[in-house]
Amino acid sequence: MIVGCPKEIKDNENRVGLTPHTVKALTEKKHEVLVEKGAGLGSGFADESYIAAGAVALKSEEVWSKSDLIVKVKEPLPPEYPLMKLGQIIFAYFHLSASLELTKALLERQISAVAYETIMVDGALPLLKPMSEVAGRMAVLMGAYFLAGPSGGSGLLATGVTGSPAAEILIIGGGVVGQNAALVGAGLGAKVTLLEKDPQKTLTLPKILPPSVEVQLNSSENLRSALARADIIVGAVLSPGARAPIVVTRATLKLAKPGSVVVDVAIDQGGCFETSRLTTHSQPTYVEEGLVHYCVGNMPGAYPRTSTVALSEVTRPYVLTLADLGLKGALSARPALRGGLATYNGILLAKPVAEDFNLLDLYRKNPW
Repeated sequence: MIVGCPKEIKDNENRVGLTPHTVKALTEKKHEVLVEKGAGLGSGFADESYIAAGAVALKSEEVWSKSDLIVKVKEPLPPEYPLMKLGQIIFAYFHLSASLELTKALLERQISAVAYETIMVDGALPLLKPMSEVAGRMAVLMGAYFLAGPSGGSGLLATGVTGSPAAEILIIGGGVVGQNAALVGAGLGAKVTLLEKDPQKTLTLPKILPPSVEVQLNSSENLRSALARADIIVGAVLSPGARAPIVVTRATLKLAKPGSVVVDVAIDQGGCFETSRLTTHSQPTYVEEGLVHYCVGNMPGAYPRTSTVALSEVTRPYVLTLADLGLKGALSARPALRGGLATYNGILLAKPVAEDFNLLDLYRKNPW
Protein backbone atom coordinates (compact mmCIF):
# COMPACT_ATOMS: atom_id res chain seq x y z
CA MET A 1 0.00 0.00 0.00
CA ILE A 2 1.09 3.60 -0.53
CA VAL A 3 1.01 5.40 2.83
CA GLY A 4 1.18 9.19 2.94
CA CYS A 5 2.00 11.59 5.75
CA PRO A 6 1.27 15.27 5.00
CA LYS A 7 2.48 18.19 7.08
CA GLU A 8 -0.11 19.47 9.54
CA ILE A 9 -1.47 22.92 8.68
CA LYS A 10 -3.48 23.75 11.80
CA ASP A 11 -2.18 26.79 13.68
CA ASN A 12 1.11 25.89 15.40
CA GLU A 13 0.43 22.17 14.98
CA ASN A 14 3.91 20.69 14.93
CA ARG A 15 3.02 17.08 15.59
CA VAL A 16 3.37 14.62 12.72
CA GLY A 17 1.42 11.48 11.87
CA LEU A 18 4.38 9.17 11.26
CA THR A 19 7.76 8.98 12.95
CA PRO A 20 10.82 7.56 11.17
CA HIS A 21 10.43 4.49 13.41
CA THR A 22 6.97 3.79 12.01
CA VAL A 23 8.13 4.57 8.48
CA LYS A 24 10.86 1.97 8.78
CA ALA A 25 8.37 -0.59 10.06
CA LEU A 26 6.22 0.08 6.98
CA THR A 27 9.02 0.02 4.42
CA GLU A 28 10.43 -3.19 5.87
CA LYS A 29 7.08 -4.71 4.93
CA LYS A 30 7.51 -3.38 1.38
CA HIS A 31 4.97 -0.57 1.70
CA GLU A 32 5.74 2.70 -0.05
CA VAL A 33 5.77 5.71 2.27
CA LEU A 34 5.44 9.31 1.08
CA VAL A 35 6.19 12.09 3.56
CA GLU A 36 5.67 15.77 2.86
CA LYS A 37 8.88 17.76 2.94
CA GLY A 38 9.30 19.34 6.37
CA ALA A 39 6.43 17.40 7.93
CA GLY A 40 8.46 16.22 10.90
CA LEU A 41 10.63 19.27 11.58
CA GLY A 42 8.42 20.62 14.35
CA SER A 43 8.74 17.32 16.20
CA GLY A 44 12.49 17.14 15.71
CA PHE A 45 12.51 14.76 12.72
CA ALA A 46 14.41 16.01 9.67
CA ASP A 47 13.55 14.89 6.15
CA GLU A 48 16.81 12.96 6.09
CA SER A 49 15.64 10.73 8.93
CA TYR A 50 12.54 9.76 6.96
CA ILE A 51 14.54 9.15 3.80
CA ALA A 52 16.97 6.97 5.76
CA ALA A 53 13.95 4.95 6.96
CA GLY A 54 12.90 4.37 3.37
CA ALA A 55 10.40 7.15 2.74
CA VAL A 56 10.21 9.49 -0.23
CA ALA A 57 9.93 13.20 0.53
CA LEU A 58 7.44 15.01 -1.74
CA LYS A 59 5.29 18.13 -1.97
CA SER A 60 1.93 18.18 -0.21
CA GLU A 61 -0.20 17.73 -3.33
CA GLU A 62 1.81 14.69 -4.41
CA VAL A 63 1.50 13.04 -1.01
CA TRP A 64 -2.28 13.45 -1.04
CA SER A 65 -2.80 12.44 -4.68
CA LYS A 66 -0.62 9.33 -4.65
CA SER A 67 -1.50 7.79 -1.27
CA ASP A 68 -4.06 5.10 -0.55
CA LEU A 69 -3.79 5.66 3.21
CA ILE A 70 -3.17 9.08 4.77
CA VAL A 71 -1.92 9.15 8.36
CA LYS A 72 -2.35 12.50 10.08
CA VAL A 73 -2.70 13.91 13.56
CA LYS A 74 -5.45 16.50 13.25
CA GLU A 75 -8.52 16.50 11.06
CA PRO A 76 -8.26 17.80 7.49
CA LEU A 77 -8.89 21.55 7.26
CA PRO A 78 -10.80 23.30 4.42
CA PRO A 79 -7.68 23.91 2.26
CA GLU A 80 -7.07 20.13 2.39
CA TYR A 81 -10.58 19.07 1.38
CA PRO A 82 -9.87 19.34 -2.38
CA LEU A 83 -6.68 17.30 -1.87
CA MET A 84 -8.52 14.31 -0.45
CA LYS A 85 -8.58 11.56 -3.08
CA LEU A 86 -11.89 9.88 -3.81
CA GLY A 87 -12.20 6.74 -1.69
CA GLN A 88 -9.03 7.39 0.32
CA ILE A 89 -8.48 6.08 3.86
CA ILE A 90 -7.58 8.79 6.36
CA PHE A 91 -6.42 7.83 9.86
CA ALA A 92 -6.42 10.79 12.25
CA TYR A 93 -8.25 12.62 15.02
CA PHE A 94 -11.50 13.89 13.47
CA HIS A 95 -13.83 15.15 16.26
CA LEU A 96 -16.61 15.30 13.69
CA SER A 97 -19.25 16.53 16.12
CA ALA A 98 -17.45 19.86 16.12
CA SER A 99 -17.56 20.31 12.31
CA LEU A 100 -20.50 19.82 9.98
CA GLU A 101 -18.37 21.16 7.11
CA LEU A 102 -15.74 18.47 7.57
CA THR A 103 -18.36 15.75 7.92
CA LYS A 104 -19.95 16.75 4.63
CA ALA A 105 -16.57 16.95 2.88
CA LEU A 106 -15.67 13.41 3.97
CA LEU A 107 -19.00 12.11 2.72
CA GLU A 108 -18.72 13.95 -0.61
CA ARG A 109 -15.22 12.59 -1.22
CA GLN A 110 -16.30 9.10 -0.09
CA ILE A 111 -13.47 9.04 2.44
CA SER A 112 -13.00 6.13 4.82
CA ALA A 113 -12.37 8.23 7.93
CA VAL A 114 -10.93 6.20 10.80
CA ALA A 115 -10.95 8.32 13.94
CA TYR A 116 -8.34 7.78 16.63
CA GLU A 117 -10.65 9.15 19.31
CA THR A 118 -13.39 6.54 19.01
CA ILE A 119 -11.31 3.37 18.80
CA MET A 120 -12.20 1.53 21.98
CA VAL A 121 -10.51 -1.46 23.61
CA ASP A 122 -11.98 -2.97 26.79
CA GLY A 123 -13.91 0.21 27.50
CA ALA A 124 -10.85 2.45 27.13
CA LEU A 125 -9.75 4.80 24.33
CA PRO A 126 -6.10 3.84 23.77
CA LEU A 127 -5.38 6.26 20.92
CA LEU A 128 -6.90 9.18 22.79
CA LYS A 129 -5.24 8.43 26.11
CA PRO A 130 -1.70 9.74 25.45
CA MET A 131 -2.99 13.08 24.15
CA SER A 132 -5.44 13.28 27.05
CA GLU A 133 -2.50 12.83 29.40
CA VAL A 134 -0.62 15.68 27.70
CA ALA A 135 -3.67 17.96 27.61
CA GLY A 136 -4.56 17.22 31.23
CA ARG A 137 -1.07 18.06 32.45
CA MET A 138 -0.97 21.13 30.23
CA ALA A 139 -4.35 22.38 31.44
CA VAL A 140 -3.13 23.33 34.90
CA LEU A 141 0.18 24.69 33.58
CA MET A 142 -1.66 26.92 31.09
CA GLY A 143 -4.14 27.97 33.75
CA ALA A 144 -1.30 28.89 36.09
CA TYR A 145 0.50 30.83 33.36
CA PHE A 146 -2.54 32.86 32.33
CA LEU A 147 -3.37 33.76 35.93
CA ALA A 148 -0.60 36.33 35.51
CA GLY A 149 -1.74 39.94 35.53
CA PRO A 150 -0.35 40.79 32.04
CA SER A 151 -2.50 37.97 30.63
CA GLY A 152 -5.66 39.40 32.15
CA GLY A 153 -5.63 37.04 35.12
CA SER A 154 -6.03 37.86 38.78
CA GLY A 155 -2.26 38.07 39.34
CA LEU A 156 -2.17 35.10 41.69
CA LEU A 157 0.89 32.86 41.58
CA ALA A 158 -0.58 29.37 41.46
CA THR A 159 2.12 27.82 43.65
CA GLY A 160 1.76 30.42 46.38
CA VAL A 161 4.67 31.74 48.45
CA THR A 162 5.34 32.30 52.14
CA GLY A 163 2.53 34.44 53.45
CA SER A 164 0.35 34.07 50.33
CA PRO A 165 -1.73 30.95 49.63
CA ALA A 166 -1.61 28.82 46.49
CA ALA A 167 -4.39 28.82 43.93
CA GLU A 168 -7.52 26.74 44.18
CA ILE A 169 -8.17 24.51 41.18
CA LEU A 170 -11.50 23.05 40.10
CA ILE A 171 -11.45 20.11 37.68
CA ILE A 172 -14.73 18.94 36.17
CA GLY A 173 -14.45 15.33 35.02
CA GLY A 174 -12.46 12.44 36.45
CA GLY A 175 -11.25 10.72 33.27
CA VAL A 176 -7.70 10.66 31.94
CA VAL A 177 -7.61 14.44 31.43
CA GLY A 178 -9.01 15.17 34.86
CA GLN A 179 -6.72 12.76 36.66
CA ASN A 180 -3.62 14.18 35.00
CA ALA A 181 -4.72 17.73 35.70
CA ALA A 182 -5.22 16.78 39.34
CA LEU A 183 -1.72 15.29 39.57
CA VAL A 184 -0.13 18.48 38.26
CA GLY A 185 -2.32 20.70 40.42
CA ALA A 186 -1.38 18.75 43.53
CA GLY A 187 2.28 18.91 42.48
CA LEU A 188 2.08 22.70 42.36
CA GLY A 189 0.86 22.71 45.94
CA ALA A 190 -2.58 23.99 44.97
CA LYS A 191 -5.83 22.99 46.62
CA VAL A 192 -7.57 20.76 44.05
CA THR A 193 -11.26 19.85 43.88
CA LEU A 194 -12.27 17.26 41.29
CA LEU A 195 -15.95 16.81 40.44
CA GLU A 196 -17.03 13.52 38.89
CA LYS A 197 -20.60 12.55 37.90
CA ASP A 198 -20.13 8.79 38.34
CA PRO A 199 -20.72 7.90 42.03
CA GLN A 200 -18.56 4.77 41.73
CA LYS A 201 -15.61 6.76 40.42
CA THR A 202 -15.87 9.19 43.31
CA LEU A 203 -15.01 6.21 45.51
CA THR A 204 -12.11 4.89 43.43
CA LEU A 205 -10.42 8.14 42.39
CA PRO A 206 -9.25 9.08 45.92
CA LYS A 207 -7.31 5.80 46.00
CA ILE A 208 -5.19 6.74 42.98
CA LEU A 209 -4.88 10.51 43.39
CA PRO A 210 -2.76 12.48 45.90
CA PRO A 211 -4.39 13.02 49.32
CA SER A 212 -4.55 16.76 48.67
CA VAL A 213 -7.09 16.21 45.85
CA GLU A 214 -10.66 16.34 47.11
CA VAL A 215 -13.02 14.26 44.97
CA GLN A 216 -16.70 15.14 45.07
CA LEU A 217 -19.85 14.14 43.21
CA ASN A 218 -20.61 16.62 40.45
CA SER A 219 -23.86 17.97 41.82
CA SER A 220 -25.24 21.44 41.20
CA GLU A 221 -24.51 22.43 44.79
CA ASN A 222 -20.92 21.15 44.75
CA LEU A 223 -20.27 22.77 41.37
CA ARG A 224 -21.50 26.18 42.45
CA SER A 225 -19.56 26.04 45.69
CA ALA A 226 -16.28 24.97 44.07
CA LEU A 227 -16.70 27.42 41.21
CA ALA A 228 -16.96 30.36 43.57
CA ARG A 229 -13.61 29.45 45.17
CA ALA A 230 -11.63 28.43 42.10
CA ASP A 231 -8.79 30.38 40.49
CA ILE A 232 -8.31 27.82 37.70
CA ILE A 233 -11.29 25.92 36.26
CA VAL A 234 -10.57 22.94 34.01
CA GLY A 235 -13.28 21.37 31.85
CA ALA A 236 -12.32 17.72 31.34
CA VAL A 237 -15.50 15.99 30.21
CA LEU A 238 -15.89 13.59 27.30
CA SER A 239 -18.71 11.96 25.36
CA PRO A 240 -16.87 9.69 22.91
CA GLY A 241 -17.73 10.58 19.34
CA ALA A 242 -20.36 13.13 20.33
CA ARG A 243 -20.44 16.82 21.13
CA ALA A 244 -19.20 17.60 24.62
CA PRO A 245 -22.02 18.40 27.04
CA ILE A 246 -22.29 21.92 28.44
CA VAL A 247 -21.49 21.40 32.12
CA VAL A 248 -21.21 25.07 33.11
CA THR A 249 -23.69 27.62 31.81
CA ARG A 250 -22.92 31.30 31.40
CA ALA A 251 -25.11 32.14 34.37
CA THR A 252 -23.35 29.62 36.61
CA LEU A 253 -19.91 30.76 35.46
CA LYS A 254 -20.68 34.24 36.77
CA LEU A 255 -20.15 32.80 40.25
CA ALA A 256 -16.41 32.55 39.55
CA LYS A 257 -13.98 35.20 40.76
CA PRO A 258 -12.95 37.85 38.23
CA GLY A 259 -9.54 37.10 36.78
CA SER A 260 -9.85 33.35 37.18
CA VAL A 261 -8.84 31.16 34.22
CA VAL A 262 -11.10 28.72 32.37
CA VAL A 263 -9.34 25.93 30.47
CA ASP A 264 -11.71 24.00 28.21
CA VAL A 265 -9.97 20.78 27.22
CA ALA A 266 -13.21 19.60 25.56
CA ILE A 267 -13.16 22.42 23.01
CA ASP A 268 -12.19 20.11 20.13
CA GLN A 269 -15.54 18.42 20.72
CA GLY A 270 -17.42 21.71 20.89
CA GLY A 271 -16.53 22.78 24.44
CA CYS A 272 -18.13 22.18 27.83
CA PHE A 273 -18.55 25.80 29.00
CA GLU A 274 -21.31 27.89 27.44
CA THR A 275 -18.84 30.76 27.04
CA SER A 276 -16.20 28.68 25.22
CA ARG A 277 -15.14 29.34 21.65
CA LEU A 278 -12.23 27.83 19.77
CA THR A 279 -8.85 29.59 20.03
CA THR A 280 -5.39 28.89 18.63
CA HIS A 281 -1.85 28.75 19.94
CA SER A 282 -1.23 32.09 18.21
CA GLN A 283 -4.15 33.70 20.06
CA PRO A 284 -4.86 31.28 22.90
CA THR A 285 -7.08 33.34 25.20
CA TYR A 286 -9.90 35.84 25.40
CA VAL A 287 -11.72 37.42 28.33
CA GLU A 288 -15.45 36.91 28.77
CA GLU A 289 -17.57 37.42 31.89
CA GLY A 290 -14.39 38.73 33.52
CA LEU A 291 -12.65 35.34 33.11
CA VAL A 292 -9.66 34.42 30.97
CA HIS A 293 -10.65 31.58 28.62
CA TYR A 294 -8.03 29.21 27.18
CA CYS A 295 -9.75 27.10 24.52
CA VAL A 296 -7.04 25.84 22.19
CA GLY A 297 -8.27 22.91 20.12
CA ASN A 298 -4.89 21.24 19.64
CA MET A 299 -3.28 21.67 23.03
CA PRO A 300 -0.71 18.83 22.70
CA GLY A 301 0.61 20.52 19.56
CA ALA A 302 2.46 22.90 21.88
CA TYR A 303 4.70 20.01 22.94
CA PRO A 304 5.12 18.19 19.63
CA ARG A 305 8.14 16.04 20.40
CA THR A 306 6.54 14.46 23.47
CA SER A 307 3.13 14.24 21.84
CA THR A 308 4.27 12.79 18.51
CA VAL A 309 6.37 10.06 20.09
CA ALA A 310 3.62 9.11 22.55
CA LEU A 311 0.96 9.07 19.86
CA SER A 312 3.07 7.08 17.41
CA GLU A 313 3.61 4.33 19.96
CA VAL A 314 -0.12 3.61 20.14
CA THR A 315 -1.06 4.22 16.49
CA ARG A 316 1.76 2.15 14.92
CA PRO A 317 0.09 -1.29 15.23
CA TYR A 318 -3.09 0.04 13.61
CA VAL A 319 -1.21 1.80 10.81
CA LEU A 320 0.65 -1.42 10.02
CA THR A 321 -2.55 -3.46 10.01
CA LEU A 322 -4.32 -1.00 7.69
CA ALA A 323 -1.36 -1.01 5.32
CA ASP A 324 -0.95 -4.80 5.41
CA LEU A 325 -4.58 -5.83 5.04
CA GLY A 326 -6.45 -2.83 3.64
CA LEU A 327 -9.51 -1.37 5.31
CA LYS A 328 -11.81 -4.40 5.28
CA GLY A 329 -9.09 -6.83 6.27
CA ALA A 330 -7.96 -4.55 9.08
CA LEU A 331 -11.52 -4.21 10.40
CA SER A 332 -11.66 -7.99 10.62
CA ALA A 333 -8.19 -8.45 12.13
CA ARG A 334 -8.53 -5.57 14.62
CA PRO A 335 -12.22 -5.25 15.55
CA ALA A 336 -11.48 -2.13 17.62
CA LEU A 337 -10.98 -0.26 14.34
CA ARG A 338 -14.69 -0.66 13.63
CA GLY A 339 -15.47 1.85 16.36
CA GLY A 340 -13.16 4.33 14.67
CA LEU A 341 -14.74 4.13 11.22
CA ALA A 342 -16.84 7.29 11.05
CA THR A 343 -17.51 7.59 7.30
CA TYR A 344 -17.26 5.07 4.46
CA ASN A 345 -18.09 5.35 0.77
CA GLY A 346 -20.34 8.39 1.29
CA ILE A 347 -22.13 6.82 4.27
CA LEU A 348 -22.07 8.24 7.80
CA LEU A 349 -21.41 5.48 10.35
CA ALA A 350 -21.08 7.67 13.46
CA LYS A 351 -24.53 7.86 14.99
CA PRO A 352 -23.74 10.63 17.52
CA VAL A 353 -22.55 12.85 14.65
CA ALA A 354 -25.69 12.06 12.64
CA GLU A 355 -27.81 13.03 15.62
CA ASP A 356 -25.83 16.19 16.40
CA PHE A 357 -26.15 17.48 12.82
CA ASN A 358 -29.55 16.00 11.91
CA LEU A 359 -28.00 13.80 9.24
CA LEU A 360 -29.84 10.61 10.12
CA ASP A 361 -30.84 10.18 6.45
CA LEU A 362 -27.13 9.66 5.68
CA TYR A 363 -26.51 7.36 8.65
CA ARG A 364 -26.20 3.60 8.40
CA LYS A 365 -25.28 1.13 11.10
CA ASN A 366 -21.70 -0.05 10.76
CA PRO A 367 -21.94 -3.29 8.70
CA TRP A 368 -18.77 -4.66 10.26
